[in-house]
Amino acid sequence: MSKVSSLASKKFPDLPKVSGVTLASGSGNIKTTNQSDVLLVELVPGSVAAGVFTKSRTAGAAVDWCRNILSENEVRGLVVNSGNANAFTGGAGIAAVKAISEKAANLIGCKTNQIYIAQTGVIGEPLPVERITKILPSLHGQMGSNWHEAAVTICTTDTYPKGATRTAEINGTSVTISGIAKGSGMISPDMATMLAFIFTDAAIAKLELQRLLAESAEETFNSITVDSDTSTNDAVLAFASGLAKNEQSYSIKSRELLSFRNAFQDVMLDLAHQVVRDGEGATKFVEIGISGAESDAAARVIGLVIANSPLVKTAIAGEDANWGRIVMAVGKSGERIDRDKLALTIGGIQIAKLGCVVPGYDELPVHAHMKGQEILIEVDVGVGTGLATVWTCDLTHGYISINADYRS
Repeated sequence: MSKVSSLASKKFPDLPKVSGVTLASGSGNIKTTNQSDVLLVELVPGSVAAGVFTKSRTAGAAVDWCRNILSENEVRGLVVNSGNANAFTGGAGIAAVKAISEKAANLIGCKTNQIYIAQTGVIGEPLPVERITKILPSLHGQMGSNWHEAAVTICTTDTYPKGATRTAEINGTSVTISGIAKGSGMISPDMATMLAFIFTDAAIAKLELQRLLAESAEETFNSITVDSDTSTNDAVLAFASGLAKNEQSYSIKSRELLSFRNAFQDVMLDLAHQVVRDGEGATKFVEIGISGAESDAAARVIGLVIANSPLVKTAIAGEDANWGRIVMAVGKSGERIDRDKLALTIGGIQIAKLGCVVPGYDELPVHAHMKGQEILIEVDVGVGTGLATVWTCDLTHGYISINADYRS
């Protein structure tokens, strides 16, 4: 990994064992640096899965495979490799995914359509599939719960592994939710090179887990951006083993699942924030709050347009309080706004109100806020009650260096 991002967490969290889930990682020599790059996860019989995936029209073979098996009632395994996305690889890519699923199914003792596959890395290069199938037997012989190693294994340009965990209660039964994610560049998920895997021992109906994942994705992974580029391989998968043995006949909107629902979304938001904090070359973590929009969806669009603006992001990198660039971005969003009611604050300091700069505006405190690592931008567009929060990072020369040298 490269030098750890200055925005990174101090240490990888202590993720507890999730009942019904075991895993192991190792090197299949997919990466050129001989790092750990293959992860095998086994789930107990009766486990269920949910997933949200990239909307890219050039999606990788693994994404197509997972979409096709998502309707299956049971899941028994997951295989992840980093170093090669197996995207835009034609029939060979499809055959590779099938070979991996067959090998893992044989080891676990299940059907091939009960094995999920996720892949990340370079696009367009043939996948050396035999390196993955060759290492799977040894991984299956050493299954455990080393979450840190698993999180490291799925990384590509990440500077640190990402993990999160929470506990919740369902009618007095304690359940665990833990997850890992990878992502640093090519981050503008539209789903649902970003992957996230959430595991819980809760007993929850497959349909309700899918509803929860899809809804939570909108408020978390679909509300972040590093560089506006949507990967061919984005996927967020959730797995529930059911071994907590709680009562499971509840709707995800029920009072009984409120604690679980909040904890589940907390894990996803924690991981999403970590992805932004590891944005390639990032030195600033930026929160953008939009209010007064025509709808929540419109507010989210406006927020992401601001977050994806190279002019806004480079101004933040340069610690330049150039708020006119934010106004520019709002105006090009295509969403309805009232220019003469627009209000803007940075770091809680009012800059504009009723469509123009406030009398006596002093840039010095805003400039001081821009020097910090945590930047807050708030915009009210004056047409309705729509709200949204999105998160991004600044754009520095480090982003250019990392991506210019990615394959060399």
